[in-house]
Amino acid sequence: MTLPSTIKAITIAKTGDPEVLEVTEQPFPKIEPGHVVVKIQSGGVNFIDTYFRKGLYPITTFPAVLGMEAAGTIVQLPTDEKVVNDPDFKKRGYEVGSKVAVMVMGVHAEFVSVPWIKTYPIPAAVSSRVAAGSLLQGLTAITFLNEAYNIQQGDKILVHTVAGGLGLILAQYAKYRGATVIGTTSTKEKAELAKAHGADHVILYKDEDVVAKVLELTGGEGVEAIFDGVGKDTFEANFKMIKRKGTIVSLGNASGAVPPFPPLKLTERNVKLLRPSAINYLVTPDETLKYGTELYDLIARGIIKINIYKEYPFTGEGVAQAQTDLVGGKSTGKLLIKIADE
Repeated sequence: MTLPSTIKAITIAKTGDPEVLEVTEQPFPKIEPGHVVVKIQSGGVNFIDTYFRKGLYPITTFPAVLGMEAAGTIVQLPTDEKVVNDPDFKKRGYEVGSKVAVMVMGVHAEFVSVPWIKTYPIPAAVSSRVAAGSLLQGLTAITFLNEAYNIQQGDKILVHTVAGGLGLILAQYAKYRGATVIGTTSTKEKAELAKAHGADHVILYKDEDVVAKVLELTGGEGVEAIFDGVGKDTFEANFKMIKRKGTIVSLGNASGAVPPFPPLKLTERNVKLLRPSAINYLVTPDETLKYGTELYDLIARGIIKINIYKEYPFTGEGVAQAQTDLVGGKSTGKLLIKIADE
């Protein structure tokens, strides 16, 4: 196909509140010889989008295109012969028209040009909507439950905000691996949704003492691992619920960044604390293909179900509303931006 000279994209000209989000016309992205060009159909909305928008994570150049995950179809393959003949590239079987998902900064746009290593083949049984709505959170869940804490049969784990998009996938994958899943959420309706997605016990944090309930459910020992996307508001309590030699995985800042603390705090129970990034578990061709294939295989087989909360229009107002709903705790599951028809 003939590629346009300009594209529409979700951008910000400065950091700030959701009002800084807008759809603007931008030059077609630069196509490197080792890149795949993708026509985007659907984009997933994530907390990391709000961190960049607010300036919690730094942006050096404006206007900045936002969005960390999306899915669509390949419209141009790499032109670098070394890439085309690379065995790792060939394993993906890419052709023009192949469905792929992408995870790199700046993909909420009509077209993107991305390194082939950052693309993920989508099987026929998985739609672009579901692929876009599962990539970042699904890969986060799978890599964290393999590498940040390698979950074992019989483990008891705690997932904060278990009814969110990431929480639901963490619960399903942990249950698939044989763990007992304890979650926290705000309402009975969200609790029922979490239970339908693998959570064994759900604590309503507005009505119940989370620490007391977790200790009750674990015979006073605490859980082997905690996955915490809340941040500041839950951080201190985690140390009262973690088992001796347990692992706390800090994976988000929904209530604000975790404040500084003395490392000696970890010696109280010989606790391990991690603040990992899924991106750093997905660097080599083997890693991206391995984990991406596992994720979409589990989705295709119905083992991991993606709960799509709502699809928003490809406008500044639409994306602003999506981010507002995400951080306001109004949503369950995944929020999407419809960029084009599938």
